[in-house]
Amino acid sequence: MMSFQSLIRVAICLVPFALGTPLTAQAQHGHELATDTCVLHVGPYKMYFNGYQPDAYYDQQFCQEIPGTGNTVLVFDYVEQELRSIPVEVRIIQDTGSEGNLESVTVVHLPAKVYPTGSIDVKHNFDKPGKFIGLVSIGDKQEHLSRLRFSVGETGTVSHLTHYLMIIVPLAVVIAVVVFYGLRDRRKPSAATVSS
Repeated sequence: MMSFQSLIRVAICLVPFALGTPLTAQAQHGHELATDTCVLHVGPYKMYFNGYQPDAYYDQQFCQEIPGTGNTVLVFDYVEQELRSIPVEVRIIQDTGSEGNLESVTVVHLPAKVYPTGSIDVKHNFDKPGKFIGLVSIGDKQEHLSRLRFSVGETGTVSHLTHYLMIIVPLAVVIAVVVFYGLRDRRKPSAATVSS
């Protein structure tokens, strides 16, 4: 059976791991998260995605959570040189849960064209907060399509707090149980002491 000190050491070692869990890169909806940068996978190709709000946040860049409404620039930067000669279409839609009628939920649409610079800037004034999806298709016949979900003007404080609580609260309970049983076992006289 593990000693009280060993249990405490194990619990302490788990704390940094648990706190770091939400900050690690993760794959979601065809993109992976890095430090304030999304890597969008469109078929065999990759693009970096960043959101900017120059009026309010100057040179700060954002990924899935763009903090405020207003003038926003969404930038898609190609990773592969080959993409510079292939037509790319970008459509930003409201995330309503249905894509049955794209025109009715489209916020911005850039028809398919070749971007020889390897970068696409989508400028839009988001006047209301909400959830959106970036649809990026590549090729003359839209052979490859990817979706990037993001929010505008909806801070993720609650979701991040909930995520941390889901990790910290159970971890605190485990530590409390370990401490409780460890202290209780230390107070009990050993079997050798009782029998003597």
